[in-house]
Amino acid sequence: MKIQLFIPCFVDQLYPQTAFNMIRVLEKAGCSVIYNPAQTCCGQPAFNAGYWDDARDVCKKFLRDFHQDLPIVTPSASCAGFIRNYYPTLFENSSVHNEVKAIGSRCFEFSEFLIKKLGIKKFGAQLKGKATYHDSCAGLRECKIKNEPRELLMEVEGLELVEMTDVETCCGFGGTFAVKFEAISIAMAEQKVEHALATGAEYLISTDLSCLMHLQGYIDNKSYNLKTLHLADVLASGWNE
Repeated sequence: MKIQLFIPCFVDQLYPQTAFNMIRVLEKAGCSVIYNPAQTCCGQPAFNAGYWDDARDVCKKFLRDFHQDLPIVTPSASCAGFIRNYYPTLFENSSVHNEVKAIGSRCFEFSEFLIKKLGIKKFGAQLKGKATYHDSCAGLRECKIKNEPRELLMEVEGLELVEMTDVETCCGFGGTFAVKFEAISIAMAEQKVEHALATGAEYLISTDLSCLMHLQGYIDNKSYNLKTLHLADVLASGWNE
C-alpha cells in the first residue's frame, strides 16, 4: 500500500527521529512511503489562536501538498483530528468543500492506521520495563482512539503495560493554553505525572508528542525517573535486524 507521510512542523523540528521510526514501522508493514518535502503545517496553531484567515491559507497549502488520492498517515492525533473535524468548518460552502471532506476521510493517526487499515499488531519490538499510556485529548475525543495504541503495546516483548488513574484527563498542554494559562497547565502536568509515577512505570507513552513534550519538561524539572516515548519509537525498538 502506498501512503503519504505527514510530519507535523514541531515533530520535524524537535523530534525527527520519531518520524524516521514511523517510516521504519510502516515499511516493515509493507507500505511504500511517500514524503513531500514541501509540506509544512496543518494550520492548527493559527486556527486555535483565532486567526482563521491565516489558518485557511496554511490549510490550502496542505490541500495542495497532499492532493494525491492516497492515505495520509501522521504521528499526531492532534493534527489528524484537526484536519478531520475543523477543515470542513474553515471551508464550509467553498469550492474545495468536497475535497476537504475527502482528505479528512483518508487522514489517519499512526496507531489507528496500523490496526484499522493494515490489521497488524506485532512488529517484533522489544522494550523491557513497565509502561503506562496517556490518552491525548485529540486522540481520544477527536479521533476516537482508545484501544489501538494499547493493542500495539501489548505485543511489545518485555513491556508490562499498566493503567494510571484518570488516564483520560488532559495533560495540560493544549498548545497556546500552556502559554496563556501557565499555572493551570503546570498543575495539570503535575497531576498527570504523579498518576504515572504511582503505577511504578518507567515509561510514559502516547500518540502525541505535543503532550509528551509538555510532560517531559515537567519531569525534567523535577528530575523524576520517568521517560516519555512516542508509540512509533516503542514499535521500532529492539528489532533484530
